[in-house]
Amino acid sequence: MTHSTPHQPADLSRSKFVMTFGGLLLAMLLASLDQTIVATALPTIVGDLGGLDQLSWVVTAYLLGATVTMPLWGRASDLYGRKRLFLAAIVVFLTGSALSGMAQNLGELIAFRALQGLGAGGLMTLAMAIVGDIVSPRERGRYQGYIQMVFVVASVAGPLLGGVFADHLSWRWVFYVNLPIGAAALALTATALHLPVEPVRARIDYVGAALLAAGLSCVLLVTTWGGREYAWDSAEIAGLGAAAVALLVAFVAQERRAPEPILPLRLFRDPVFDIVSAVLFLGSLAFFSVIVFMPIFLQVVTGASATQSGFLLLPLLLAATASTAVSGRVISRTGRYKVFPVAGLSLMAVGLLLLSRMTAGTSQATAALLLVVFGLGFGMVSQVLTLAIQNAVDRRDLGIATASANLFRALGGSVGVAVFGALFAARLDGAGVDPERVQSSPDAIASASAVADALDTVFLVGAPIAALGVLVVLFLKEVPLRGPGGPKPEAPRPERAARAAA
Repeated sequence: MTHSTPHQPADLSRSKFVMTFGGLLLAMLLASLDQTIVATALPTIVGDLGGLDQLSWVVTAYLLGATVTMPLWGRASDLYGRKRLFLAAIVVFLTGSALSGMAQNLGELIAFRALQGLGAGGLMTLAMAIVGDIVSPRERGRYQGYIQMVFVVASVAGPLLGGVFADHLSWRWVFYVNLPIGAAALALTATALHLPVEPVRARIDYVGAALLAAGLSCVLLVTTWGGREYAWDSAEIAGLGAAAVALLVAFVAQERRAPEPILPLRLFRDPVFDIVSAVLFLGSLAFFSVIVFMPIFLQVVTGASATQSGFLLLPLLLAATASTAVSGRVISRTGRYKVFPVAGLSLMAVGLLLLSRMTAGTSQATAALLLVVFGLGFGMVSQVLTLAIQNAVDRRDLGIATASANLFRALGGSVGVAVFGALFAARLDGAGVDPERVQSSPDAIASASAVADALDTVFLVGAPIAALGVLVVLFLKEVPLRGPGGPKPEAPRPERAARAAA
């Protein structure tokens, strides 16, 4: 069997580059948006379809499908070429979206959400890998900064849009809205993206892929169910933990002997890869302590509505967008990048410390200002580290290296939600407040002080995690960025060339 390995960077004209990059941004918007857009529509979905006891699986199935397939998409793209796989991922995602919108019961919706997640894993991984194909390392900071903006926009806008669709149209539009956006992404990339390829013989490691997917599924189920569906010391959680260890050990053994491993172990011999993976995990842990739990503070403590709490997260969005844009341009101009994750994680730690000082008397304006500090820091971390990992690995491993960066980021988010959720619930229990009561009636004045105290603990624990990220990233070896590169200028039209010659 032959596979294709793209040359880098691909030589695209300005117009085709703009079209391609526009398609990549739309694809990232879809995948990122569907991580959060369903949350605020869940009560309406359950009211229509029933199945309250399975409610969490509507979110979990998507995250599982996306996370466990990231390495497979990444490695397959290294072996067989990225364009066809990226288009296939869009089709899979849109199919899952359409079927989710037509679901007649919760079981169908969960299955179709898993299919949607499978496509999302490809969208998130391959969009970022294709940036590595079409842009030189020196210029990637700027363009991956735009992708970071899309991720932050989707994280904040998702719950807002989900609530709007559920209240004013139908919860089914949470999924149908993907169809025109996905169709545009498909048309743009199919038309404009051209990656030169060369045939090489290879065979993908399906056994390794299955072992890794199963092992990661067990890890994610432990973090999703632990302390919620089952007690942390229950037989179910212990069994899943043991299965995760056994499957991942078997995966490592398989990768040692596979001719084309799904996740080449040689990557872990690269200190840049190891450090970046660890820092992405820690940075995502810290990020989710804010993005998930700050809306609770805004609603319960300051009295904001669900819609207002979404708008009050805009300072974080705008600050992260600004720092992402500035850092990307500075990186493109100087070729230096290490200073940004160091500064960014430091600001995240400071922001979390400030957030941990909030009380029941903290105003919405003060909370918004503190979010600016955190957002400025976050904007300088994630995409810069993806750039570092892409710049350090061999070109043959660009896809799987990008997938691994996304994988550790996703695992950090999953573990973060579980750990901080357990801390939050434990503090509320200690204060005699039922966490379910807080969620079902967030305007309960009696619980505001207890919620503020519980969230102080969440943010206070998040701060040293971000600080640990600073210590780890200090050991990152800064590999000089190759450049300049970027899209090729549009060739002059014949009539313009004739006039110029005259």
